[in-house]
Amino acid sequence: MFLISAKRIAIVFAATLILAIPAISQLSLRTALDTDADGKADFSVFRPSTNVWYILKSDGTYSFTPWGLESEDMMTPGDYDGDGKGDISVWRDTDGVWYTLRSSDGTVSYNQWGMAGDEPVARDYDKDGRTDFAVVRRTNGQMIWYLLQSTEGIKSVSWGLAADVATPGDYDGDGRFDLSIFRPGATPTSSATFWTLNSTDGSASPVSFGISKDLVVPGDYDGDGRTDYAVIREGATLESPLVWWILQSRDGVVAHGFGTTGTDYNVQNDYDGDGKTDVAIWRNSDGVFWWQSSLNGTSNAVQWGSPNDYPVASYDTH
Repeated sequence: MFLISAKRIAIVFAATLILAIPAISQLSLRTALDTDADGKADFSVFRPSTNVWYILKSDGTYSFTPWGLESEDMMTPGDYDGDGKGDISVWRDTDGVWYTLRSSDGTVSYNQWGMAGDEPVARDYDKDGRTDFAVVRRTNGQMIWYLLQSTEGIKSVSWGLAADVATPGDYDGDGRFDLSIFRPGATPTSSATFWTLNSTDGSASPVSFGISKDLVVPGDYDGDGRTDYAVIREGATLESPLVWWILQSRDGVVAHGFGTTGTDYNVQNDYDGDGKTDVAIWRNSDGVFWWQSSLNGTSNAVQWGSPNDYPVASYDTH
């Protein structure tokens, strides 16, 4: 599978930060999975055996696109050309090159940014509506963020320690992605802390939430335009339920039991188009997407993909 999937042995989980309508940067991550610009994330899987992206759009049409190399690339979907549609894109670990299929004109762009061993964190850091090429590099015990911003140029910032987890999001709601990390505690069950460098005023805000072994799944679950701190806690057995713990910036802490520890990938995104992140999973055993609509609370299912595919919405693994 893609290199990003190696971060987890049994099952890979991800955090796709989603869009609230009031915030440009939140909207940009829904757009990363919205290839037809209808305001809803599309169901997308990557098939490692053929290196093909299979995309089921909200209107029922679909596309099959060969793109990337299973053994070398990490999925980095985003709106790199600023046309409001998600572009198929990968970052190649062996040479640090981004290969992007631009939805605006069908052309391919090649951009070298980063080096082997880096981790791609492409987001809209300069608030211009385009996804920026970005990586984090762990060196000398530190985490260095290297941003190639489409409007404001190159920026490098030391933020975090090498053992931290990169968790970018628009936590202050100003339309720019903030540099943020999740710092585990001393043991798997110790309290963990998020540290965020707010782009609004440059302040640093620590938030204690979750435990070390949790999986980080930030998104705008309450639709206020700010990324919420959120984690998934796996159960003791493969059959145990997944529990989503969400610290909503407007409505406080909520918990959802949704998904199964041994079979499911988290694929949270805005599938109903209401501007809120939907709790969602893709089940590897049968290729079914399940999501809990934030619009009306119903559970919904769509079959798309086959066992051992990889859901593209899981590209942002924490």
